Amino acid sequence: MLKHIIEEKFLLLALVAAIVAYPLEPLMVHGGQGVALLSAGLLVVAIICASLRVAHHAEMLAEKVGDPYGTMILTLAAVLVEVVILAIMMSNAPSPTLVRDTIYSAVMLDINGILGLAALMGGLKHGEQSYNDDSARTYSVMILTAMGVSMVVPEFIPEGRWALYSGFTIGAMLVLYSLFLRMQVGPHSYFFSYNYPEKKRRKPSAEAEEAPVRTGFSIGVLVFGVVVIGALAEVMSKAMDVGLEGSGAPPVLSAILVAAISAAPEILTALRAALANRMQSVVNIALGASLSTVILTVPVMEAMALYTGQPFQMAMTPVQTVMAFITLLVCAINLNDGETNAIEGMTHFVLFGTFVMLSLLGL
Repeated sequence: MLKHIIEEKFLLLALVAAIVAYPLEPLMVHGGQGVALLSAGLLVVAIICASLRVAHHAEMLAEKVGDPYGTMILTLAAVLVEVVILAIMMSNAPSPTLVRDTIYSAVMLDINGILGLAALMGGLKHGEQSYNDDSARTYSVMILTAMGVSMVVPEFIPEGRWALYSGFTIGAMLVLYSLFLRMQVGPHSYFFSYNYPEKKRRKPSAEAEEAPVRTGFSIGVLVFGVVVIGALAEVMSKAMDVGLEGSGAPPVLSAILVAAISAAPEILTALRAALANRMQSVVNIALGASLSTVILTVPVMEAMALYTGQPFQMAMTPVQTVMAFITLLVCAINLNDGETNAIEGMTHFVLFGTFVMLSLLGL
């Protein structure tokens, strides 16, 4: 028991931060802009600590069940964290563009940031890295469809018809995800896996006997971690609103922060997989996270909008639409032959740099 407690020191640190933050919330929010900004920064660090532990236990469950189920657990855990933070921030200070900007930022971060950096570093170390190109094609076409339906078409929907189209979008996303889930864990699961002939099987260790116990513990910690993240996000969102008010910070900064918090654990997992020459895991994590972000976050937040009667802006700006189109086009070209290399990784990473620059310019 003591060993487990020591292992979860980061999660315990996040828990302590949440316990301390609630009684000190008035001071954080009303103590001035500097105090609010510093408090929000510390709470973001605490949230990242908790999300790292959530991702660690999701990764342990993923290793137990193997691909494609494993990466599905990883991406769902990240999306769950994102949805929790988004829902809390929207309930505290509704922003008409926060959901749209967060989803867009997450796709840019996942495909151009995570996939780009992983393919670049993996390519420099191993040269060409193999993966199952069926998975890349499936992910790409579904991401393009989901973003088109939920984030491009709404630009042409009359304001008085938003509720009707919102309901349609929820149904379309659920149908897409149901079919995708059936493919991923059903008869087409081989689309999302790759056999590495050089992979050596490890001998069963003594820890294998504790697998049921560890599995239950991991599930419990994962759920508890999400609750702690939600509690921290409640205070963090209020402090951040005060800290950024009148600061001249780009409007999209909050959205990028939410996307970065949920993607932070995935970045570490993807880089480890790329350096270990396991590009299939990188593709599943990066593209799977992008797809899950769009296809699961949209219906949850649209349902929230219908419930509250407060619509928000889902249609991307022209700059965002162009960047999303270029990203998915480059992704489709790069991931069509079953191998990645450093040049392909660099193209995506340059697009990620472009996204950061445009965000700093307020575009």
